[in-house]
Amino acid sequence: MSSSNIALLGAIAGFTIYLGLPIGRLRRPTPRLKAGLNATAIGILIFLVWDVLTHAWEPVDHALGDHSWGTVASGGAVLALGLTIGLAGLVSYDAWTARRRAAASRPDGPGAAVAEPARKPRTQAGELALMIATGIGLHNFAEGLAIGNSAAKGDISLAVLLIIGFGLHNATEGFGIVAPLAAEGERPSWLTLLWLGLIGGGPTFVGTLVGQHLVDDTLSIAFLGLAAGSILYVVIELLAVARKAAMKQLTTWCVLLGLLLGFATDAVITAAGA
Repeated sequence: MSSSNIALLGAIAGFTIYLGLPIGRLRRPTPRLKAGLNATAIGILIFLVWDVLTHAWEPVDHALGDHSWGTVASGGAVLALGLTIGLAGLVSYDAWTARRRAAASRPDGPGAAVAEPARKPRTQAGELALMIATGIGLHNFAEGLAIGNSAAKGDISLAVLLIIGFGLHNATEGFGIVAPLAAEGERPSWLTLLWLGLIGGGPTFVGTLVGQHLVDDTLSIAFLGLAAGSILYVVIELLAVARKAAMKQLTTWCVLLGLLLGFATDAVITAAGA
């Protein structure tokens, strides 16, 4: 697969975020539809975490077999660091966002709540949506790096699977970005949705371009570790959303569907010789 085709697929993976953003303009999104898509994404991402970590651990595993302890130590440390940054980094960002939101919700003075009864909630919701889009964009850049690096190393099967998995995941991320606006009863303009989608999904394409020019086992482990950590964080967040939806039976079947889709996709790609 040529570099231009990989870049194009990376762009598609990133910009599938626009599939979820229009939900923010619906007055009453179907709860079962949202819960079903959310659960299917969980299943796909669980499979993807396993697959990404398998590829990240492979060089370390080979080094263990060769008793190359230096490679084992460096590769293991890089993987642990990438996982930590990808997972704990997003947790820290989420905590910082929560503190910002709490601070913004406190009145600035005795007359603040009276002076701007309508504008302040809208400003807070818009700011939170922008911060969520920024956080998603940061971890999508790490995902793009993993896609580009895998393709550059000739592992097209993993690259295509990452594109499919991240594309489906990005389609659900649009819900998370517009959630604060929906909670406040605001309907974002199409221009606002375009801008939020560019911030959240664009970095996947940029990361894919950068990753194709960085071919190194250590960097590959780092990128895959970052991607795995960020995917794991999103799985945790989506599980919380699934529990709030209180549709256990639908969630269970859709998670299973997502897992089976992940294995089926991998099987088709491998059988096709990618």
